[in-house]
Amino acid sequence: MLPGPDVKQISSRHHRLVAECRALASGKSEHLLLDGLHLVSEAIAADVQLSQVIVAARSLNRPEVQALVGLVTRRGVPVVAASPSVMAAVSPVRSPSEVVAIAARPPADLHRVFAGRAPLIVVLADVQDPGNVGAVARVAEAGGAAGLLVTGRSADPFGWKALRGSTGSALRLPIAVEKDPCLALQQAQQRGCRLVAMLASGGRPASDIDLRGAVALIVGGEGTGLAPALTMRADERVTIPMIPPVESLNVAVAAALVIYEARRQRLAVGASCATH
Repeated sequence: MLPGPDVKQISSRHHRLVAECRALASGKSEHLLLDGLHLVSEAIAADVQLSQVIVAARSLNRPEVQALVGLVTRRGVPVVAASPSVMAAVSPVRSPSEVVAIAARPPADLHRVFAGRAPLIVVLADVQDPGNVGAVARVAEAGGAAGLLVTGRSADPFGWKALRGSTGSALRLPIAVEKDPCLALQQAQQRGCRLVAMLASGGRPASDIDLRGAVALIVGGEGTGLAPALTMRADERVTIPMIPPVESLNVAVAAALVIYEARRQRLAVGASCATH
């Protein structure tokens, strides 16, 4: 299939889009770099505003790619078909993706993050691995959390690595960024959240803690965990029991265990109310 009249071809690595995508990959822009057919499709489904789509020219025969090109061109989004060398330059992964897009960053709205009568909020404090930030966003959405509050030295939840790690969840889940961790916790408390800090040791099992009301689950960074100043502010401390010699879990795995315990408790309340 040759590019249609609305799809221009580019073959030069000096094209302006190459420089723009590289700037996005390095975090030097307020826009998003969406890498991969799945993530771009998720962005479209989430009504994220796309400003440019770049497709590998050799993939234009694929039905999935054709469908995506048709959809975005009908929405007025410009599409270009790129040579292999250009795709290698605009896609930040080692094996270049067949579709890359530039999009607007979703609005950061604390009101959306704390929406609902008894929200479960996940607070990431100094989680520096973007893959972990994305994975936590994924499990937060899957486990029914109301939103994600990213603070401290945490990776940008809308950087390309975090977006890929979230496989689309970061485009749907309400997310806000607050650089000051203490201010982030204060904002959670002002909205009625109990602070539950995740610790490697010294806390109670999640099943022993009431997670049914408005809760802000505070997850610390890889290796160092939560800073003492944040731990001291917590109303509860939770620790995942582990059989020695294992001493720690991946950040996203640990967060998932507590998030799903919170979901179990909340569903149990709903089931109990339904039988009375």
